[in-house]
Amino acid sequence: MSNQDNSVNTNTRVLKTYQEARLQNIENLRKLVVDAAATLLQEEGPEAVTVRKVAQKMDCSTKIIYSLFVNKEGLAQQLYLEGCKLLANEFEGTPQVADPVQHLLNLGETFWQFGQHYSSYYKLMFGGAFADFKPDEESLQGTVTAMRQLLTLIGNAQEQGRIPGQYDTESIVRVIWASLHGVIHLYMGGHLGDVQLAHDVYRKTLSTIVSSLFPDHTA
Repeated sequence: MSNQDNSVNTNTRVLKTYQEARLQNIENLRKLVVDAAATLLQEEGPEAVTVRKVAQKMDCSTKIIYSLFVNKEGLAQQLYLEGCKLLANEFEGTPQVADPVQHLLNLGETFWQFGQHYSSYYKLMFGGAFADFKPDEESLQGTVTAMRQLLTLIGNAQEQGRIPGQYDTESIVRVIWASLHGVIHLYMGGHLGDVQLAHDVYRKTLSTIVSSLFPDHTA
């Protein structure tokens, strides 16, 4: 190998300090623990996500889990943020159309499907499945990020004059979200019959929201 080759290899080699390598290893371990907890969450439900069961799945001591997350609430926060990423990905994958009404209907259906396909995450994020966990500022910001598609849609429709009134964008999104969440939460609590009946109530609720927001829309 020539001296020039040696020089290139030396210049492109990335050297890490011990502290950097240690932090990277800790972060990798945290990710593995969150993945194990997420598997329990999806396979067995929120009640299965305990420090003891996560440690068993990781084949490690509970002390290691506590050293990484302090307590169960710290682990719940990471699962909450994972749920936000999933919801954001689902919204981003929703077909985008020029008509804001149809786009809102599409996003509404995506939110329903998220509650069906990721019910354990939904219960953790919005259903109080972990009684002692309250989302902190970082977690709440994750929710805002996940709802960005809806915020953008409503904001653009307001600028185009499609949504009249003086309500700010975030207030409108909260009303939409609260209304749709209420239907999903009632269904999960067994108050709306089977999934077909609940889905029908959900679609009617979404249609009512659309009619109130877009008075110029004709079905």
